[in-house]
Amino acid sequence: MQALNLPAYDYKLKKTGGNSFIFDPVRKKFVLLTPEEWVRQHFLHYLTLHLQYPKSLISIERGMHYNSLQKRTDLRVYSSEGTPLVLIECKAAGVKICADTVKQASVYNQTLRAPYVMLTNGLEHYCWKVDFVNSRYEALQEIPVFSALG
Repeated sequence: MQALNLPAYDYKLKKTGGNSFIFDPVRKKFVLLTPEEWVRQHFLHYLTLHLQYPKSLISIERGMHYNSLQKRTDLRVYSSEGTPLVLIECKAAGVKICADTVKQASVYNQTLRAPYVMLTNGLEHYCWKVDFVNSRYEALQEIPVFSALG
């Protein structure tokens, strides 16, 4: 798998039937290793070990309805009260973060109403604070530690 612009960590891999699997510490199981999963697991590690996001408040590939369509978000971080705090979309390293990617996340967030949105392809990382009153996204210079999310 491709080297990423995220801290390295001691991940666990296993091969079964010609497929590779990576251990997901939140779901507590091995999941199929795809290029997007590679990014998701590295970003998850970065959030939990480097920025102190509690694993217990993170949900992975959770379903949601948008305009009567069933959609799935890559990562969600919840507040201790159980409300969505951060919506995170992960793309494979070969996928550029572009206007369509930003639009996908912002459309999902119209339903979730998380005050933070993050996008990553493992090489580039973006974070915005959402102002729902004025319908604006404020770009942040860095991804905040969990305690700074408010």
